[in-house]
Amino acid sequence: MNSKVSHNPVLVTGVERSGSTIIARILTMCGMWAGSCNNMLENTMIHSLHYEELPQTIFPQTKNITIPANWNDLITNQIQSEGWSGQPWFVKGGILSQYWPVWNYAYPDAKWLIIRRRTGDIIQSCMKTGYMRKFKDTETLKLLNLEKEEDGWLWLIHQYENKFVEMIQAGLNCRVIWPERMVTGNFEQIYETIKWLGLEWNKNIPEVIAPLLDKSRR
Repeated sequence: MNSKVSHNPVLVTGVERSGSTIIARILTMCGMWAGSCNNMLENTMIHSLHYEELPQTIFPQTKNITIPANWNDLITNQIQSEGWSGQPWFVKGGILSQYWPVWNYAYPDAKWLIIRRRTGDIIQSCMKTGYMRKFKDTETLKLLNLEKEEDGWLWLIHQYENKFVEMIQAGLNCRVIWPERMVTGNFEQIYETIKWLGLEWNKNIPEVIAPLLDKSRR
């Protein structure tokens, strides 16, 4: 294990369709462990803990969250059951930003990657992606006093942005990443981030990631 990397996780979060899966793929290519993940590289069992242990609303208000004192133990038990043995590891998911005080309490020295993308691009991507159906339900829109699906996605992006501001103002150890820079072949930001995490850059990243970036633009 690289001695520069602690046992604290790297926490990767961002709005849906912002490019966080591509960043997670890069982390795995640089040797980070993610456990039992779905095809979006989100640890399904860790995410299930959010729904079992924490209050659920359309978008939780951070200031009113009751923080479980045993969150570190719950996560440690889960990742050890999946085979984690002390190597560098990360957890990825938009839900992390929604409950950032919980993760910050359990892992105050964790490093956070906040993945960003232009608002209009996110909205268009969400609306043309078949499984993104959150705001196709008129009842959900009515609950938020909104009229169109596009309005729903804009509302959601603003909720995430509010969380990102909270995280930065609270002094979390964050880096903001814009994957779209890699579309034009500029890998400088992610290269510097990999070094910041204490990892070794995998020289195959540009070749492997380029087709994923091209797909994400469609």
